[in-house]
Amino acid sequence: MKPKVFLTRELPVKVMERLFKHTDLTYNKEDRVLSKQEIINGIQGKDALLCLLTDIIDGDIMDANSALKIIANYAVGYNNIDVTEATKRGIPITNTPGVLTETSADMAFTLLVATARRVVAGDTFLRSGNWTGWGPLQFLGADIFGATLGIIGLGRIGKAVAKRGKGFDMKIIYWNRTRLSEAEEQELGLTYASFEEVLRRSDFVSLNVAYNEHTFHLLSDKEFDLMKNTAIVINTARGPIIDEKALVRALQAKKIAGAGLDVYEEEPKVTPALLAMENCVLLPHLASASMNTRTKMGMIAIDNLLAKFEEKALPNLVNKDVL
Repeated sequence: MKPKVFLTRELPVKVMERLFKHTDLTYNKEDRVLSKQEIINGIQGKDALLCLLTDIIDGDIMDANSALKIIANYAVGYNNIDVTEATKRGIPITNTPGVLTETSADMAFTLLVATARRVVAGDTFLRSGNWTGWGPLQFLGADIFGATLGIIGLGRIGKAVAKRGKGFDMKIIYWNRTRLSEAEEQELGLTYASFEEVLRRSDFVSLNVAYNEHTFHLLSDKEFDLMKNTAIVINTARGPIIDEKALVRALQAKKIAGAGLDVYEEEPKVTPALLAMENCVLLPHLASASMNTRTKMGMIAIDNLLAKFEEKALPNLVNKDVL
């Protein structure tokens, strides 16, 4: 028999086709985030939950269906799921790592270029009908080539961002909780520095750390005070890594020059002051938003689901203590 699956939001066409073929699928047909009660209602009588990073999955939801055998998260991060509570209940949690690396790094660098060269402000100005021709002082931005790129967090995405920086002849420095070997640093052309030194020396700071209790508000007032007043911050990781109110204060006081953000502390809410700032480029969480990547994410999530019901090892098990 096909496993009964509840999906919290429609996914790309090829993913849906595979789900319909291999599972008994029920899904949310509205393009919106479901409420907690709607998720509870949706998982009744189901074997599996396929959820998104916008779904908060807690112990109450898990207790609403004691027969739930797996929760497959359509995301690399899984801070939206109470993994501890799932482990207590013997429910495996899976994610979709690896596949987002290059697409996410592309977006980090897109934000870096767009913010530094004031692309969005220039585009808006032209479209407004106010442009009367070239001028020597119009929308002057910051050079990228030869600048210092500081990367906070050197996992897969951080390394991919570094490779893009090398293509622009940038000087790359990094901080990571675990330092790379000397051989790997030389291969990637990276220089290790303390967290504080990366902030002090960088023209661009790209946040690529995982979100957890140690990285909550990793950048706040004290950290912005360390940075150059010409520095630009890029965040494609998770919103709460930056204290958004402190970011506003730093931008308003011109302690830093700008920010390129794809994620926010209280998504989908954005601190109103940021919306009014021309030196910010703001995107609605698009880092993995290519058809190819989003489809691959779905296929990995399905692989995780089907492995459970075919009694195979789960390819991307998060809570290994559940075994």
